[in-house]
Amino acid sequence: MSINQIVTPLDSAVLDSKEQYVFYHKMVDFVLKELIVKVQQQQLCNHQELTFFKQYCDLLLYSIEAMRIKYMYDEEDNMKVDLTDSGFPNYLEFRYLHNDLELRNEYIDRLQDTHSLKVEFLDTLLRKKEPVKKSRLFQASSVVYYSSVNQQYIFNRFVQGKIIEAPENSNANLMTSWSFYDVSNNRPYVCYMYFDYDGKRIEDQKEELYQVLKESADREMPLATMAYNIDRKLTKIFPKHIKRIDLGPLHNVFAKDENEITHAVLSGIGKKEIPLESYALSLKIDAIFSGDTFKEGGFFSKQTMQKWSDVIPQKYVFAPHRIIQLLHNKTPEVLNKLAKPPIQVADLKIDI
Repeated sequence: MSINQIVTPLDSAVLDSKEQYVFYHKMVDFVLKELIVKVQQQQLCNHQELTFFKQYCDLLLYSIEAMRIKYMYDEEDNMKVDLTDSGFPNYLEFRYLHNDLELRNEYIDRLQDTHSLKVEFLDTLLRKKEPVKKSRLFQASSVVYYSSVNQQYIFNRFVQGKIIEAPENSNANLMTSWSFYDVSNNRPYVCYMYFDYDGKRIEDQKEELYQVLKESADREMPLATMAYNIDRKLTKIFPKHIKRIDLGPLHNVFAKDENEITHAVLSGIGKKEIPLESYALSLKIDAIFSGDTFKEGGFFSKQTMQKWSDVIPQKYVFAPHRIIQLLHNKTPEVLNKLAKPPIQVADLKIDI
């Protein structure tokens, strides 16, 4: 598989062969699992944050595996990967999964049973000595897809985590997490909020909190704006610390943007200085803390609001050793702005 075999209309790369689906899935699966390990080793998240982070990554991986099964032998539709500052599937692919699985029972009733498919495939391969037709393979993959994929594990545009007690040494009593897939840049985000509650039972305001987060913190925006909106809409909840992790872009052969790291990786692949499966992953962690309070509103409706610190941005890059060398040579000024030197992850090896 060469770069020229990847179709790139507008801002999406269309995966249109079994080899490309396998290649892409192996890459994303490998990169996210490496990321989880390194985030823990580098202590970029505390233990509880890491647990939530892994859960959201698992949902993302589950969804991409479902896409692989869904599209592998489909001759009519192709999965699209966002090319611009992402490297992850286009958000619409997640919507398609949800829409498909809403009609799961209806589709299953129409599909051929697995036993008869196995008998047919064995007869074709062993007796007739012929390859199985792609249309029949699509039928088999559809059976696997609709019978095994669970809609509740698909990464949605907004995924809410539970409210729990904050870890020791936190500046608040409670914490919650959520994740969202931004529809404008097609990247996943993971957020954490540490807060105090001025009431007896947080369960009394749990649903309201969840609704506010879904309405006010479900897209990429200035973190100070997000913090203010949450604080203003929840009178008994006092946010103390909000942390947001931006996953991506994933710089790889499927990307095409003005990002200097992407350009360096693609240039290296094009000149055959590095293999086709080479990658780097950017990650950004923004944090904001509350300090003093102030009153806002009219005489009869004053509300205590938090004063927020400046946003503390921290940028990281994860890449194998050879790619780090390449970036030091081609983009040293970008690496100088990172919170830490590039964090080394393992090489990905795919037989092409």
